[in-house]
Amino acid sequence: MDFRSQEILHLIDLCLREDLGNGDHSSIASIPQGTIGHSRILFKQDGVLAGIELARVILHQLDAGISLTVHKRDGDHIPSGTIVAEAEGSVHSLLAAERLLLNFMQRLSGIATQTAEAMNRLKGYHTQILDTRKTTPGLRLLEKWAVKTGGGANHRIGLYDMIMLKDNHVDSAGGIRPAIERTLAYLQQNNLDLRIEVETRNLAEVDEVLQTGGVHRIMLDNYTPEQCKEAVKRINGRAETEASGGIHLDNLVEYAQSGVDFISLGYLTHSVKALDISMKTHML
Repeated sequence: MDFRSQEILHLIDLCLREDLGNGDHSSIASIPQGTIGHSRILFKQDGVLAGIELARVILHQLDAGISLTVHKRDGDHIPSGTIVAEAEGSVHSLLAAERLLLNFMQRLSGIATQTAEAMNRLKGYHTQILDTRKTTPGLRLLEKWAVKTGGGANHRIGLYDMIMLKDNHVDSAGGIRPAIERTLAYLQQNNLDLRIEVETRNLAEVDEVLQTGGVHRIMLDNYTPEQCKEAVKRINGRAETEASGGIHLDNLVEYAQSGVDFISLGYLTHSVKALDISMKTHML
């Protein structure tokens, strides 16, 4: 991911302005201008590192004079007590960047760690873990990057890069068949090459999707593992299969055993627990 893209740099600027306002008066008031310091970024629990290169960009964006020495890479599994990076430069700048840097690293590392734990449960199965659009507004690209860093894969990024006909689309269109047929006509008329996924609520809807055709993936929403197994049998390779809804670490393997190609997990991003990471600074 390009952490120096205009989109990410703009986000960093917004976040810095939100935190700094008209100045970090705590540091300005108590520490002499020009004081040089040293910071250590420390993992305080086991987890997967995600965001260290973003931290480099944040520091440079605030103060190009800060140097960052990275000891571990994004995607590395880090044991508690490990120093993953050290920074040196103006104490005022280090302290001004600290909270934003940690907020990003803790959240992104938490997402990567949750994803890696899910992927670890699925060793030996062909099923791929996907994220969802249940992300923090404004942070979607970063959070989806963290999922990939943890070993998962991205579902669609937004509403524009894939067709997903969910229950509300189907009900508002008058049923599965008219929803699919209108979608196929729309894509042809507008010369759009987008994959189509249809959400189904029961096996009868799976049959209707198969009878209509033209679909790349069928979502099995809130199915039991046994129902997923039956759906996979009926679909028989005519479309990809994705299980979603009510799936967590304790039943993840059961769903993978049903033979589905994908399992989407909203909790990877919407219920993430931030990893415990600290940044300790002292004067040189």
